Amino acid sequence: MFEKFYGLTGRPFQLTPDSRFYFDARTHHKAMAYLTYGLSQEEGFIIITGEIGTGKTTLVGHLLSQLDPQEFIVAQVVSTQLNAAELLHAIAEEFEIATEDKEKARLLRELEKFLKKTHEEGRRVLLIIDEAQNLPVSALEELRMLSNFQIGGHPLLQCFLLGQPEFRERLFQAPVLEQLRQRVIATHHLEPIGRSEIKGYIEHRLGLVGWNGDPRFTEDAYERIYSYTGGIPRRVNALCSRILLFGALEELHEFDAAVVEDVIADLEADNVFQSSSGMERQRPLAERSPVGNGSAPPPAASPGEEGILADLDRRITVLEHYVRRHDETLRALLIALGREEEAAAMSAERPESRADETAGKGAADETAAGEDEGATGKSGSEAAREPTTG
Repeated sequence: MFEKFYGLTGRPFQLTPDSRFYFDARTHHKAMAYLTYGLSQEEGFIIITGEIGTGKTTLVGHLLSQLDPQEFIVAQVVSTQLNAAELLHAIAEEFEIATEDKEKARLLRELEKFLKKTHEEGRRVLLIIDEAQNLPVSALEELRMLSNFQIGGHPLLQCFLLGQPEFRERLFQAPVLEQLRQRVIATHHLEPIGRSEIKGYIEHRLGLVGWNGDPRFTEDAYERIYSYTGGIPRRVNALCSRILLFGALEELHEFDAAVVEDVIADLEADNVFQSSSGMERQRPLAERSPVGNGSAPPPAASPGEEGILADLDRRITVLEHYVRRHDETLRALLIALGREEEAAAMSAERPESRADETAGKGAADETAAGEDEGATGKSGSEAAREPTTG
């Protein structure tokens, strides 16, 4: 939707990793240097770790896009709790080796045969394991055993292991993985994009889909985007995608910090729905559904309960903001479709929010106070100070 409004040729902030959008931030530039060095060694394991969404898969995809397919055969396996036998079968299938009814010993022979044949053809074999933190020790040992295949002292397989920070910790602390550690020739931990790089990152991705300056992000918008996302690329993408959608619906051509804040409120409202879903279940039934004649006054809230109530007030305020924004967007769409009567009906039917009720009550109180003042010639505060006589 927003692509058409802003004249873009595609989605600049899609969450699916795409090496075409690779941005050479400092941490990614350093990682590329390690990968390139490791690749030149033609042996061993290269380890790349990073928090979720820091761009590990995009980084490796960028490296692979630069490799000559006539020189390299590459297999990629995403580890989802694979044990040693399952990992071996997954690797064989990626290399298009039949795995049906083959026990481990035969499968290993087939893999070795494939690796030797590829080497004789003058090509190299690269294996990439993503989400390596999910692999058990037995599977990691299986990878080490595969790295033993060689001809005349020349290794036939090189392996990249991509994982979250806990994989790095386990690899370098577990005594049982000592032999695997000895074969690691390069390692790098991806950091988030720096504060000074966030503008370049956003404009780089926009530029790849035909951006010509519309919409424009202000400097304080970039700062707010960074402070909210921490520079994690996937979080930046998610937020910027919502900003563009919001901008198209509101027909905006400039995004400042206030616009970013509105979108953040929408995102947090989504999270509130999720985080609040279990709240009611966790409270005792007596607290959820009080019964009785209602004559007894409610007990005073403890300090802890006051904090909970304050948090609930905040959540309700955010939810009301989200609902109002949703209604405004829907009304705008109805008007754009020529359905003005339905849009008007929505406005008439929308119930007052707590903020509206509070404002209305305040106005009513002021009116009443004004009437009292007019009748007595005294302000409310003066009347309160005046002693009463019986």
